[in-house]
Amino acid sequence: MIPVFILSLGLMLDAPVSNWQGPLPQAQADETEASELRPGNAQREKARVVADLLQRYHYRSPDSGVTLAKDAAEAYLRQLDHGRFFLLEDDVERFRADLADIGADQPDKILERAYGLHATYRERVREQIDFALGLLEEDFDFDADGRYEQDRMEADWATDQQDLDDLWRQRVSHDALTLELAERSADEIQDNLKRRYQTIRDRAVDADNDDVMELYLTAWASAFDPHSAFMSPQRSEEFDMQMSLQLEGIGAKLTMEQDFTKIVELIPGGPAEQSGELSEGERIIGVADGEDGEMKDVVGWRLDEIVQMIRGPKESVVRLKVLPPAGASETSPREVRLVRNKVDLEDQAARKEIIEQTDDEGETARIGVIKIPKFYRDFAAAQAGDQDYRSTTRDVQRLLGELLEEGIDGLVIDLRGNSGGALREATALTALFTGGGPAVQVRSHQGHLEEVGESEQPPAYEGPLGVMVDRRSASASEIFAAAIQDYGRGVVIGDQTFGKGTVQQMVSLDNYAIPDEDRSGQLKLTIAQFYRVSGESTQLVGVTPDISLPSELDHDEFGERAAENPLPATTIDGLEVPVRYDLDDVIDELTRRHEQRMDETEVFKALQRELDFQREIRKDTSISLNREQRRAEQKEREERLLELHNERRQAHGKDPVESYEDVDADALPDALLDASAAIVRDLARILDESRDDVLTAEAERDEE
Repeated sequence: MIPVFILSLGLMLDAPVSNWQGPLPQAQADETEASELRPGNAQREKARVVADLLQRYHYRSPDSGVTLAKDAAEAYLRQLDHGRFFLLEDDVERFRADLADIGADQPDKILERAYGLHATYRERVREQIDFALGLLEEDFDFDADGRYEQDRMEADWATDQQDLDDLWRQRVSHDALTLELAERSADEIQDNLKRRYQTIRDRAVDADNDDVMELYLTAWASAFDPHSAFMSPQRSEEFDMQMSLQLEGIGAKLTMEQDFTKIVELIPGGPAEQSGELSEGERIIGVADGEDGEMKDVVGWRLDEIVQMIRGPKESVVRLKVLPPAGASETSPREVRLVRNKVDLEDQAARKEIIEQTDDEGETARIGVIKIPKFYRDFAAAQAGDQDYRSTTRDVQRLLGELLEEGIDGLVIDLRGNSGGALREATALTALFTGGGPAVQVRSHQGHLEEVGESEQPPAYEGPLGVMVDRRSASASEIFAAAIQDYGRGVVIGDQTFGKGTVQQMVSLDNYAIPDEDRSGQLKLTIAQFYRVSGESTQLVGVTPDISLPSELDHDEFGERAAENPLPATTIDGLEVPVRYDLDDVIDELTRRHEQRMDETEVFKALQRELDFQREIRKDTSISLNREQRRAEQKEREERLLELHNERRQAHGKDPVESYEDVDADALPDALLDASAAIVRDLARILDESRDDVLTAEAERDEE
């Protein structure tokens, strides 16, 4: 499982929390280094309890204990040395061999091996950081040839010490050149990297029994699937706590990726999203509090420590130093200024607009659009009997009524970037368009099937409908989009969705009497899987759109399929549900018309060229260690991106911008939304024509 922090409303989910407070005094560090990490009774019992819960209640138990132990070992290796900068191939193979004859029913023995590997890891970190610090005393050579591979998740383990030293020579050169191109002096580069590398060393040295235990249990849970995880008592408190009025965030989900803090998602309505200056995939390498606070390099820091630095009082300022996503697109860092605030429900609520489109014949169609950033529901107010509680379905029904009063010829439900939320809202929203019935099937770990939906009711809207999705649309969004397809109620437009079709539940370990512990944390485990009413699963495969739109995301790099140990896609028996329209032939015609517009309209062609180039540069994850070559490559990329962006601006009738720093994609009209509105406009006409044909045929039969 990849740890993730959510920086909104003060909530932090799925991230390791420790008591680490920065580098240790040297005397204390030496004392800690000399101490031996060894699991005690509490750790052994907790390992047994977690293993038993996972085996008994997880939706999919591994086929054998050997498979589980192997998967857990690989997950532990990924979390311990995710960039493969420290452990040697012999260390790894010895660890794997030690686990070869241990079954899943011996979690305490596996735990001992995990502690043993961590001790080896700690020693390797000390050795390599000492080597890196020695390199900082030498003059930097930015004129040598060579390239540095930034994505080392699947790299080979170093075969010997020489391999590790060569790797660290490349890493230090890369880190130093990145800072040099950011106009840092040699002394500043040396001081910055010295603090960075010492932090990595002290983090490993400071690990105690509980830290190793948490890492091990998270790896053990992730061997079952990427959404299962152990949460320490500290993490559990953060998970459960309610936001105070004094503590606010920036509205972003963060995770760790090879010592970098990566932005996973921007929360709708949050300061990060509203600023327009940050995007998913970018990496935070520095944090400063206030307008004049010191910018602290946070590469290699614990995620929870970085989160604590970013959070702060409402209306206060936090400054971030940010790098683009890892890849050949990397440029010098830039600074982003944000004002901390809470993510208001109003900013995440559904909203509407009307798009007017005129065709070649001069006819104008009005297409309503309802954007749904999240599936939300005020559960507390609903349970308290408040008749006016806030929910997605209620808001959409109100907005839909307003659109119908204003007059629309079709409707688009925009779920792009909607990562899910309340299941009840997904089923209730489905009923607004289908008239009720099951929206999804849920199968438990025991094999029990449940149909989840709403009672039959008059639809709130029966006109032409399109549902926009993208690779970030997940969970509840996928349930809604799939139901619209299966009921033949409308067309799904966009990109294949994320593919998360599982259900998680929190289990408190406090009820299992772990010795010497008052609080033992929680286990999040996957207990069920979603299935469409057709019997297919949204797990792994997501929802395939009826009509595709251009996308910047690679399916192999983003989505459930890109996670470790995802549950497979399976099928069950489908349900018989009323199908409103047989859309197969209609979709073929819609696709033909849409593709013709794409081929003939420069707006779409320019967008496609820009997205294709962005995907291309993201795939190239190696970067030059030669200063002039890196500058040349960076200049070439920025010039091409500027050229492509200006081609889009020209297609929209806007003046070009002069420099790469002025590029702002959000300032351009939403071409994909316009394309979806045009598809729904076509759908409305085709349905009207087919309805006229039916009425004509019925009239002819009546005359006979």
